[in-house]
Amino acid sequence: MSEVLNVESMAYLHKALSFLQDLFESMGIPEDQRLERMEVVKSLLDTIIAEEENKKMRLLENIALYRKQLDTLCFELNVEHFQEEEGITMLQLKKDLSIQLEVRLKQKEDRLCELKRLQEQDQAFCELLHTSPYSMDRGSVPSLEELDQFRCYLATLAETKACRQEEFVSAKRQILLLMEELDYAPDTSLEKDVSRGDEDTSDLSLEKLAALHDLLHRLEVLRAENEIVCEELHAQIQKLWNELQVPCEERETLAILMTDSLTKRRKVLQSEVDRLEELKIENLKKVIEAVREELSLYWEKCFYSQDQREAFAPYYSEDYSETLLQLHDAEVVQLKHYYEVHRELFEGIQKWEENWKLFLEFERKASDPSRFINRGGNLLKEEKQRARLQKTFFKLEEELKTQIELWEQKYSKDFVVNGQKFLEYVMEQWEMHRLEKEKAKQERHLKKSQQIEIEMFYGSAPRIPSKREGLGSRITGKVLKSSWNIGSPEQKMLNTSQREHNRTIDLDESVLSNGYSQLSLLQTDFQIHSIDSTYSEFMQQEFSEASKSDHSSGTFTCPNIES
Repeated sequence: MSEVLNVESMAYLHKALSFLQDLFESMGIPEDQRLERMEVVKSLLDTIIAEEENKKMRLLENIALYRKQLDTLCFELNVEHFQEEEGITMLQLKKDLSIQLEVRLKQKEDRLCELKRLQEQDQAFCELLHTSPYSMDRGSVPSLEELDQFRCYLATLAETKACRQEEFVSAKRQILLLMEELDYAPDTSLEKDVSRGDEDTSDLSLEKLAALHDLLHRLEVLRAENEIVCEELHAQIQKLWNELQVPCEERETLAILMTDSLTKRRKVLQSEVDRLEELKIENLKKVIEAVREELSLYWEKCFYSQDQREAFAPYYSEDYSETLLQLHDAEVVQLKHYYEVHRELFEGIQKWEENWKLFLEFERKASDPSRFINRGGNLLKEEKQRARLQKTFFKLEEELKTQIELWEQKYSKDFVVNGQKFLEYVMEQWEMHRLEKEKAKQERHLKKSQQIEIEMFYGSAPRIPSKREGLGSRITGKVLKSSWNIGSPEQKMLNTSQREHNRTIDLDESVLSNGYSQLSLLQTDFQIHSIDSTYSEFMQQEFSEASKSDHSSGTFTCPNIES
């Protein structure tokens, strides 16, 4: 295209010069004037050429300037530099550079505007959260990655703001509830700000939140302290109520007043305690007697001996005072602790005591003749119960013995029951039981001897045979009747002795004929000649004595089940 234009321009210029020459010739313009006028034409062309050259220079300068500015923008925007197309004219290059420069300037402006907006948000967060400004070079254009990082940072701050705001509102509401519950009067500026009730969140700094949490913690501690005091006061009131035997109607009156704030409840409870304390002082003797009943109960639970009980001298004092009550209270607390520490042993011993009483009850029944009137199978039920007791009693005694030995090894001292070591206490119970049986036996023999003497001296009245007596007893009764009325005094005495012997045989035969001799004979002939330390030794002694009695009397007997 440029070659065609060049050819056309040269042709037009040649044609114009030829036409101008023809004009000069037709007009007859002299040669010198022709030369002058051609110089004007040349000068005009030179001017045109010079102007075009100037335009070209300015064009090159603009291109260079645009290229430089564009390179700078590309560097600032951190984008690739502009690549020129090959074979384009300077004007097209200038146009391309101008368009590209305009695009890059717009990008720069957009980024700077975005940066400014983000910085304004950051500044707002800094004022709200008291954080440091986001670190970024304010003299440079941020890259897209840097702007994205800035946005992520601000998103994190927004989440932090939301969390802190929620935390702030929650803490403030709790503080207001606690202030209301405790009747708390605000003192500091922070407390006054919170007490106003507005949810102003213009300051969400960590320091502010820390101060709120500190205030909340102090109020919670104060509430906990008040609750503990209230619980202690309530427990004290319950104790005083029980000690003073306050009626239920009066107690219910206090429950109605317990619906106010915690501080008011504390005041009400404290007032009630003060009132009860005054009443307690007025009824100190009654209170001390109630504590003494509790103390006596724990003495029983802990199996204290009389010496141990007498060691606590205030128990027997009649000088009723607050000091005396305190001594009793301290002793009860100590005994409670002692009982709780050794509860398992004391409960085992208590169970042994209950089984021992049950054993003694069986012993009493075994010596009661009316037990042989077997109505409804009572005797069989009793023997089954005795058999069960025999199994459990021995096992319980052995378990207690093992536990006490372990306890004594652990504490390096004796475990005392009623002032004695447990095994000594058990042996003493068995010995007392043996002595009582011996005493009962002697009383029976004494009564029998006295009866024999009376019968020997005065004679015996005839008996009416019962349905349970056999043939031998009726014959013996007739013989005794005849011998009682006939003969000399010596013969009467002999007959009386013979009659008593026959009566014994009669009783044995009568009982054997009804199936009950095994228990009754053992009840009358059973003896213990040594102290039995345990239930098993006692049973072995029972069987041994019973066997000796069998061999000596020639009568079959069965030992009682003593447990």
